Amino acid sequence: MSVASFTHHNGPWTVADVLALPEDRTVRYELLGESLVMSPAPGLRHQRASFRLHVALDAAARAAGAPVEVLEAINVTLPSGLVVPDIVVADAGATAEDQVSIDADAVQLVIELVSPGNKTMDRKLKPLLYAEAGIPHYWRLEFDPAPRLIIGELDSGRYTETAIALPGTVTRTEAPFPFEIDPAGLARQ
Repeated sequence: MSVASFTHHNGPWTVADVLALPEDRTVRYELLGESLVMSPAPGLRHQRASFRLHVALDAAARAAGAPVEVLEAINVTLPSGLVVPDIVVADAGATAEDQVSIDADAVQLVIELVSPGNKTMDRKLKPLLYAEAGIPHYWRLEFDPAPRLIIGELDSGRYTETAIALPGTVTRTEAPFPFEIDPAGLARQ
């Protein structure tokens, strides 16, 4: 889709419309209902923490022999649209082919790293959408006043906090595979 057709799009957006947009690493495109939502690419602290958390999750999944793949910033198709979680843990079979998007039913865990411009989306709207899609685990990394990881599990259609990993303390969770984390060093240069 050219820039001209992007700026002159008529009617509601569809998942196919969004996936047809040109790849642009400076902007994330998401579809919430029939509305296109654009957000700027994440900053350095966010990217540093995302990379480190991704590496730690991948190592834990491999050590546990979990049949999953840990990915950063991929398109996930939900019943209500298309989102780009910061980190996704998906069934390995669902990521075997080179696709543009994976379905929510193949996702075991989504993690959002709260950015200043996306606080409401990451804390309120996205958890509702993920729960509606039946994604079993939702974690949220908060940066301020210090990095802390809020671990949630789907229970009766909403996420219940099962643990909060605080900086300076190692927190262990068993799902979707055994994982230990001290969030203190995730964002530090």
